[in-house]
Amino acid sequence: MLESQNVMSPLSDIRVLGVTVYLAGPFTLMNLARLGAEAIKIERPGTGDPTRSNGPFASSSGYSDTQVDSSYLSTRFLKRSQGLKSVTLNLKSDRGRKIFLELAEKSDVIVENLSPGAMKRLGLSYDDLKSVNPAIVYASISGYGQTGKHSGRKAHDPQIQGMSGIMDVNGAEDGPPTRVGFYIGDLVTPVFACYSILAALRERDRTGNGQYLDVSMMDTLASLMFMENLEEAILNDEPIRQGNNSRSGPMGLYHARDGDITITVASDEQWERLSVALGAPYLINHPKFQTFLDRGKNVLEARHVIQELISKYTKSDAIEILEANNVPCGLVRTVNEVIEDNHFWERGTFREMKSAAFDVPVPGIASGFPVSFSGGSLPENRGAPMLGMDNSEVYSKVISMSQTDLEGLKSDGII
Repeated sequence: MLESQNVMSPLSDIRVLGVTVYLAGPFTLMNLARLGAEAIKIERPGTGDPTRSNGPFASSSGYSDTQVDSSYLSTRFLKRSQGLKSVTLNLKSDRGRKIFLELAEKSDVIVENLSPGAMKRLGLSYDDLKSVNPAIVYASISGYGQTGKHSGRKAHDPQIQGMSGIMDVNGAEDGPPTRVGFYIGDLVTPVFACYSILAALRERDRTGNGQYLDVSMMDTLASLMFMENLEEAILNDEPIRQGNNSRSGPMGLYHARDGDITITVASDEQWERLSVALGAPYLINHPKFQTFLDRGKNVLEARHVIQELISKYTKSDAIEILEANNVPCGLVRTVNEVIEDNHFWERGTFREMKSAAFDVPVPGIASGFPVSFSGGSLPENRGAPMLGMDNSEVYSKVISMSQTDLEGLKSDGII
């Protein structure tokens, strides 16, 4: 991590309200909070985000299969809620709806990831909020978008991976469609949501007007997937799934004597360097491998030749000779090896897990922000919040509610 004495909080003047559940919405909020925004998660009184009830639970004393008390937070909720504030509010009540509109009037951004149409049924659509705050930026994240023939379908990440086609691309050539091993739709879509929110805020700086952002998980994955030349593979009747290899040449996974490595050969120059590194300079001008297109057309033969040469080495020796010749390569590591690599801890990519219920870390690994800024470090946060722990602060500060008001709302089931 870049050393700096300064703390940089670029979004410290931005207030975000989030009606968010599970992963895509909360991760959007969390990323805005990492940059200094006041990110307020609106939760259902008594239960909160559904992930709060999904064990195991963590406290300063360790893990538990049961939620011993309110300070024991779900490990899933902890990971997805670092730096957020939590307030409870019954949005199905007229009073709760009115309070939300009052909060929105004093906010900059709304993020929601309920089913399409849910916020409208609550009387909290973009049009409803625009009427009290024309400058509001309102982002709706859903599986398929707010419009189109698929918009009404229920979806979580597995359905989006299937419907987007990404499972068709992923997996072995002779195997079934395969899901990416983490919630890629739920985690990549918020990145697009966040920088679209920032773009909308920048546009608001110029025009004074907010706007509505329709963010689709399926559209996100499909747009990324077609950064690959898949249409050419279809046109040429080539297999879509390539497993650990690449359809554009002999790049991918190779087996050394004691483990696996990856090699990239994305240009003629890299092919020359690989050929020299492996003691096979005759491959440079081989008629089947001389150009990028040649290697693509004869990719099976090219892979076979490289594999025979790599199999003579241990993986450390192979990496050493390839790196000495400036060939892009790397070890294939286990997750545990990655956890134990100080690189990630020193750069802040991995951090101790924090819970706002405790002054010390709780078990688990928190995801840090993977970008270092030369102007300063990003602000530290207190961790994930207990349900409704910020009711008093937020309601009194933002809409000037008294303690008597709050007690009455609580007894009426509004907060």
